[in-house]
Amino acid sequence: MKSFSESYKAAGVDITAGYKAVDLMKEHIAKTKTSGVISGIGGFGGLFGLDLSGIKNPVLVSGTDGVGTKLKMAFLMDKHDTVGIDCVAMCVNDIICCGAKPLFFLDYIAVGKNVPEKVASIVSGVADGCVQSGCALIGGETAEMPGFYPEDEYDLAGFSVGIADKDKLLDNSAVKEGDVIIGLKSSGVHSNGFSLVRKIFDVENKDIKTPLEFLGGKSIGETLLAPTKIYVKPMCALFEKVTVKAVSHITGGGFYENIPRSIPKGYGAKIDKNALEILPIFTLLQKEGNIPERDMFNTFNMGIGMSVIVDKNDADKSLEILNANGADAYIIGETVKSDESVKIC
Repeated sequence: MKSFSESYKAAGVDITAGYKAVDLMKEHIAKTKTSGVISGIGGFGGLFGLDLSGIKNPVLVSGTDGVGTKLKMAFLMDKHDTVGIDCVAMCVNDIICCGAKPLFFLDYIAVGKNVPEKVASIVSGVADGCVQSGCALIGGETAEMPGFYPEDEYDLAGFSVGIADKDKLLDNSAVKEGDVIIGLKSSGVHSNGFSLVRKIFDVENKDIKTPLEFLGGKSIGETLLAPTKIYVKPMCALFEKVTVKAVSHITGGGFYENIPRSIPKGYGAKIDKNALEILPIFTLLQKEGNIPERDMFNTFNMGIGMSVIVDKNDADKSLEILNANGADAYIIGETVKSDESVKIC
């Protein structure tokens, strides 16, 4: 018999709604199961067995993040089945920048009111993200917090743990002049810069649901909700066959903040602006917000969600592997000796 408290329900917390939400989640969680999963959901902790075959010096690599104010778009569009992909992506894409493979993921959902079907929809997105990245959803938490969040709003965050061989961890020490910088296309704005995005488009007061030809027949709302692309599988395929020197996840801070993290002191990234395939949503944002070009590249991914540095002799092979695994990659620049960390020209 499941517990029930009439007094707690009167205070705004419905325990039975939590039970129903868990029941609805189960089918989504089941599809993320991998060989390492030991425990089912419902325990005090998620259990995962490590397969250390082929790994001499195992190192665990962790990443944590949330979806940020992009969630406001989900509220406005009343669409909740993709933001979970964003949550997973923001964690696992960071992990692979270290050369690690994600193993498992846990989520945290805080709601003003627990509507089981909505919570299950959110978790369905989390599960989709886990399937895309090959990691298992082994646990999580749903907290009903009346009076703290509005009834129709929620927050979503999570964390992931991956594994790598210590000898194969990526740093930027091997980067030299003349290395090639490969860009992996983004699916849109991803999950960063939405405080500025929402201000520019005035999303709470203006029409964001009418399809626009400029955006390929999609509305502003649909375009902004496009989930963050997950790069785990193409990058893991690349790690197996090419010596990757450094990787950067292009998130908040755009090119100017993230690419320098993969380049040693004394070197810089020379980015060919003419090579970049800037997505229409960024052109619209810049126009509507009258944003200087540098600010655009210092806030948004501009169509590149991840950058990869390889030796120029490995460039063609790298592109072949990445594109064969769905990354949609192309060369965007090279490394140069410079005191300027990023130069877009």
